[in-house]
Amino acid sequence: MEAFWIILTGSLVAVSCGLLGCFLILRQMVMVGDAISHAVLPGIVLAFLLSESRETLPMLLGAAALGVVTTLLIELFYKKARLQSDAAIGITFTWLFAIGIILISLFAGQVDLDQECVLYGEIAYVPLDLWITQGGLNMGPRTVWILGGLLLLLLALVTIGYKGLQITTFNPEYAAAIGISTAFWHYLLMSAVSVTTVLSFESVGAILVVAFLVVPPATAYLLTERLPRMLALTALFGVLSAVGGYYLAAAIDGSIAGAMSVVAGLLFTGAVLFRPRQGVFRRSSLEPLV
Repeated sequence: MEAFWIILTGSLVAVSCGLLGCFLILRQMVMVGDAISHAVLPGIVLAFLLSESRETLPMLLGAAALGVVTTLLIELFYKKARLQSDAAIGITFTWLFAIGIILISLFAGQVDLDQECVLYGEIAYVPLDLWITQGGLNMGPRTVWILGGLLLLLLALVTIGYKGLQITTFNPEYAAAIGISTAFWHYLLMSAVSVTTVLSFESVGAILVVAFLVVPPATAYLLTERLPRMLALTALFGVLSAVGGYYLAAAIDGSIAGAMSVVAGLLFTGAVLFRPRQGVFRRSSLEPLV
C-alpha cells in the first residue's frame, strides 16, 4: 500500500506541475519554478519571526506569499526594466535568496532554520503522515488529499480559463486588442505556479517539482503542435515518470525523487531521438546516401 500512496503522490505532483509547465514553456518562463524554490526563503524566515514557530502551516503560508511576490518582481523587471525574461528571473531569485540569508544571520542565527526544513521534503515519508478523523477513521496520507484538491483546482482553472490562457500565450497583442487582459491571465498563471510549487515542495522536494514543471511538458512539446494534445501527453509522461521512477528506485535502492526525475529525462531523450519527422534518428534515416 505504501507504494500506491507514493506513486499516487508523485503522479498528482507530476500532472499539476506539468499542466502549468506547458504554459510556462510556451511563454518562455519555464525556470520560474526554480526561481521560486530559492526566492521563498525570506518568506520562511518572516513566517518564523511572526509566528515564533517552525510549524509547517505558517512556513508554507510565508513561502507561498513570497512566491507570489517573486512572480510580480519578475514581471516588473521584465516589462518595466525591459530585461530579458531569464535575466529578470535570475536577478529576482538571487536577490530574494540573499535577503533570506541576511535575515537568518540577523534574527535566526541560533535557530535550525533554512529552506530544507520545509522545502526539501522526502516523498518516501508520504505514507507516514496520515489523516485520522476524530472518529478514528484513517483517510490515508494528508498530502494526497491536499495535492488532490490542488489538482482539481488547476483542472478547473485550465478548463474554465482555457481560451484566455491560450490566446494570451500565443497572441498577447491580439488578446489586448480585443479587450482580454493579458496581465490578469499572466498573474493568475504565476500565482497558480507559486502556490503549486510551494505546496508540492513539502512532500516531494524542490528538485522533483522543478523537474515535473519542465521535463514532461518539454517532452510533449517535441511531439505535438496542438495545445490540448500537449496537455494530455504531459499528464501521461508525468504519470509514467512517477510509476517508472518508483520501481527504478526500488530496484537500485536509491532516491525515489531522483529516480522519477531520471525516468522523466529518459522519456525526454526518447522524444528527442525518435520523434516523427524531426527526431535525430528519423532525420538521419531520411538523409540521402552519398
